[in-house]
Amino acid sequence: MIVSRTYYIVVLSIITVVLAPFAGNYALSLTEVFTFSGGDAEIFWRIRIPRVLMSFSAGAVLSICGMVFQAVFRNPLASPYTLGVASGASLGAALYFLLSTVAVMPAVHFGTPLFAFAGALCAMLLVYGFGWLLKGDSILLIGVALNFCFSSLIMFIQYTAGFVSSHRIIRFMIGGLDSASFFTVLVTVPFMAAGFIITMLYRRELDLIITGDEIAQSRGVDIVRMKYMFYIITSLMIGCVVSVTGPIGFVGMMAPHICRLLVGENHQKLAPVVFLFGGAFLTACDTFARTVIFPVEIPVGVITSMLGGPFFIFLLVQRRGKKV
Repeated sequence: MIVSRTYYIVVLSIITVVLAPFAGNYALSLTEVFTFSGGDAEIFWRIRIPRVLMSFSAGAVLSICGMVFQAVFRNPLASPYTLGVASGASLGAALYFLLSTVAVMPAVHFGTPLFAFAGALCAMLLVYGFGWLLKGDSILLIGVALNFCFSSLIMFIQYTAGFVSSHRIIRFMIGGLDSASFFTVLVTVPFMAAGFIITMLYRRELDLIITGDEIAQSRGVDIVRMKYMFYIITSLMIGCVVSVTGPIGFVGMMAPHICRLLVGENHQKLAPVVFLFGGAFLTACDTFARTVIFPVEIPVGVITSMLGGPFFIFLLVQRRGKKV
């Protein structure tokens, strides 16, 4: 049964990614597309293909990170933004929008992702610095506290900035894939591949961590070292994705949990399924977002949040039912 479910998920994910570039309110000429001539070929190869690749990469990264967080914290409600890395990236982007608008610094082509990634790295260093001072016992609470701090700073920047900067900050905070290009794909793919490979290499350790620290330690797992390794890897992956797409919420919470319900807890089976399903899920959401009310494009972060809110309530009700 689990094998058949895995097969269906893999096939459905591949079909979604293959068909997504052809979806749209404007029908493309297949002759032009596959002869690389005309305007339809430009739309397909320079706009739709990079966007689908970017959405798949971002979805896969967020889902893999969510799976790791849920295993490390042993909580299905954990998400890739738990440690405040996404908020740090958003703060970096907001700071760039403010500085470039008031002419303190010149606007550069890749200024937003560079500042956002720098913000993510600073957030990561703060979390782990405080975690080291507190012996690592409260790292989750530190991340939550930093989330609030960064959010308040973002609101302060937004309030003091002009109309243009405020609009750009809001647009970045919603999350979207409209700026996808082959360059952004090349930036995120190495992080996606590295995260997947490392997760597969340490899938046994993830299985043991879920059972509890005592059992994992009795089986030879260095709990502190493994957890910090996973924190750092996932933070770098999240920082890279958020610096390009903005904080796209709930993907990292929904995709791993759905896959866990379908194929079980074993990370040897779970990790590849989460990788494919998460990428295909965000690709499907983005395809819907850019076509549902054409010519207006909805930021994909709006779609995932609309799905994530009810799903979060479902998880709470499910957990409550298990405790009763």
